[in-house]
Amino acid sequence: METSRRGAKSRLTFGHRSLTVTARFPRIYNRWMDHHTVASVSIAGSCLDVLGSLYLAYDLLGGQHGPLRLLTRAVTYSILFGLGYGLGLGLIFGVASGMAIGVTFAIELNRTSKRQDHYSLPWEALFSAIRASAFSAALYPQVGLRFAILYAVLLTGGQVIAYARGVRPSLNYSANLRPRFSRLGFEATLIRTAGYMAAALLCSAVVRHVEHPWLFAARLGGVTGLVTGALMAFSPYVEYYADNLPERRLGVFGIALMFCGFALQSLQYWLAVFDVRVT
Repeated sequence: METSRRGAKSRLTFGHRSLTVTARFPRIYNRWMDHHTVASVSIAGSCLDVLGSLYLAYDLLGGQHGPLRLLTRAVTYSILFGLGYGLGLGLIFGVASGMAIGVTFAIELNRTSKRQDHYSLPWEALFSAIRASAFSAALYPQVGLRFAILYAVLLTGGQVIAYARGVRPSLNYSANLRPRFSRLGFEATLIRTAGYMAAALLCSAVVRHVEHPWLFAARLGGVTGLVTGALMAFSPYVEYYADNLPERRLGVFGIALMFCGFALQSLQYWLAVFDVRVT
């Protein structure tokens, strides 16, 4: 059998005579999806399955005093920060910074909710380095390696100084259904915005790789300050629900996550069933 772009050719033999039959099969291409996207969707589905199974195993994992409180904080903050940064600075930045900030904030706030204290400065410096590295990794495709490394160093140093002065995620910690506004929190938001802008401008002056550095710095600092300040003001809502986890709702939420994960994982097979070819 001979194969071509337009279809498949088959040769049929009847005694001494042969007949060539050309079968034409339509090719359907999806221009908005490639094999990398399909793989990413499948991985996301697997993650949702694992997350849903953890919520279904609420009692086995220690109930209200188990690790699900930390997990709920990490997932919620990662989604919120990821959406905020993703809308303002792009998908890659949203995913990288959302996960880094969500996980580190969850670890710090989980300790505060249990012990009413905070980690030592070396641990807080580690959290700062993780967040700064995620920021820089997301910026690397746009600004280059030298800019990204210098920006990570400046951000880490600035956050460590803020920690030393008492400005941390657990500042004025509360867990209730009312937003948290304070003068110190507002000042911290302004300083954070100015600091991110100043760091971006300094890196632009040293590396000289970014076009329109003032516009780039204003966008980076403005989005960072606005998103972080807003989420810190409304974090008591997240803390309240993390400290008051209803068992039945967790089970329903876990089942919903598993169904979503199954749907995402099955996408690759539905594409094969309907002969949808990805690029």
